[in-house]
Amino acid sequence: MERFIPAIGWLKRYRRADLPGDLSAGLIVAVMLIPQGMAYALMAGLPPIVGLYAATVPLIAYALLGSSRHLAVGPVAIVSILTLSGVGALAEPGSAEFVALAALLALLVGVIQFILGLLRGGFLVNFLSHAVISGFTSAAAIIIALNQLTHLLGVKLTASAPLPLLGEALAHLGEAHMLTLLVGLLSIAVLLLFKRRWPRFPAALLLMAIAILLTYLLGLYERGLSIVGQVPAGLPSLSLPILSLASVQALLPTALTIAFVGFVESVAVAKSLAAKVRAKIDADQELRGLGLANVAAATFSGYPVTGGFARSAINFQAGARTPLASILTAILIMLMLLFFTPLFTYLPKAALAAVAVVAVIGLIDLKEPRQLFKVKKIDAFTLLLTFGSTLLIGIEPGIIIGILFSLGVFTWHSATPHAAELGYLPEERVFRNVRRYPSAVTSPEALILRVDASLYFTNMAFLDSHFRRALAERPQLRYIVMDFSGVNDMDAVAVSTLAELIDDLAKLGITFRIAAMKGQVRDLVVKADWQERFGRQVTYPSLAHAVHDLDLLK
Repeated sequence: MERFIPAIGWLKRYRRADLPGDLSAGLIVAVMLIPQGMAYALMAGLPPIVGLYAATVPLIAYALLGSSRHLAVGPVAIVSILTLSGVGALAEPGSAEFVALAALLALLVGVIQFILGLLRGGFLVNFLSHAVISGFTSAAAIIIALNQLTHLLGVKLTASAPLPLLGEALAHLGEAHMLTLLVGLLSIAVLLLFKRRWPRFPAALLLMAIAILLTYLLGLYERGLSIVGQVPAGLPSLSLPILSLASVQALLPTALTIAFVGFVESVAVAKSLAAKVRAKIDADQELRGLGLANVAAATFSGYPVTGGFARSAINFQAGARTPLASILTAILIMLMLLFFTPLFTYLPKAALAAVAVVAVIGLIDLKEPRQLFKVKKIDAFTLLLTFGSTLLIGIEPGIIIGILFSLGVFTWHSATPHAAELGYLPEERVFRNVRRYPSAVTSPEALILRVDASLYFTNMAFLDSHFRRALAERPQLRYIVMDFSGVNDMDAVAVSTLAELIDDLAKLGITFRIAAMKGQVRDLVVKADWQERFGRQVTYPSLAHAVHDLDLLK
């Protein structure tokens, strides 16, 4: 039971010494999450109160099932913009229908993640490369910032795609509400100043308090400054989203995207923090924890949630020792919902938009593309393709294009593995790649080849063509020796194809030998009766044994 519900374990072993750290972290994250939750909800096209609802029960749900001690779950920027993108195609942002569909989206995300967790689908995170995530995140950050222009300018913008939205904003710049623009720019400047000078100070909460006070005392709302307005008091009520087949079908692509992107974001930060305290993260348990958190968000008037980078880092730095810190964060936000919501009535939407913009600026990574171009250009192209597709075509198509391209690159690498012709270095008594070591001794009658990949149906044609080319280019060739030290696995097609290739080469008068075959590969070929069919020629324990037996370096 403890394995399925980790909270049973950490609650049984909870120490009084952990409480001060959990209390401190719970308070600090709550102070940070209140303005962020409201800003992210506004970013998602939802009333700000929905962001606070999503920061209550879902946090408790994750604390029960999640495997991370420090992950701070709640509304995040990328999921918010994905919500706006997916639900915005079906309903007007801010409408009651939009709110209901956002809750349904959270339910779908939760069910997908929970089922994947039960099916041990945590390995799927490996199919989202770092380059794809980096490109997608940077593009999404720009899209998020552009979507805040309507609140920063005080002008209704109708475009949804990034470039048309930017063009519309520039075209209507002269119509901007100057007071709104001033509040937005000043808010961004203050937040950036605090972020640079005092990064751990809860600047967003201070900004909200000052903005509310000035808006009320100076009557700025009477001069056209858009404010949040009356915020309903009380805890979110328990209710199930209305299910309809048409809505489920329409939201499913967005739900799948959020489920995977949210999972990847959470696992990345959870593993990073766990490494600092030598803890272990269970990817399947994370899926179940995030799934339950999203189901809780759906049933308590919220929208999709996941673990956030900045909040989790602050949770860790503030001294969180167990998931109790997240439960305390949720309780503090619930108390705020019960007693302090009237304070947010005069909160300018421009200030909330500023919080969102500053929060996502850090997601735009300019160093990563440069580093990838320096280390491996194909990964840099993957990043740029994902970035450009997300920015120009759309969020869901962008990440799908990035994933498909990265899988295509992986398939191409699998089909064309690295193969090195080896020569002998007498002084070192080792075999090395002749391209890297031109002085290595070779024989015109022999080809010694090492393939640095497992052999599957996808790359056997490559291997066959390599041998055929060698036969055409080297008329004196009489011996081929394969160094199998780099082959970790073979499938049935590769076993059969290689056996046929050995027979074909024998008919051409070519002696074929295999050396340094690993145990798991040897077990496969024994089952395929290679021992009886080829005997000693495929059982040399090392490359030196095979070369010496054939007397190739005489």
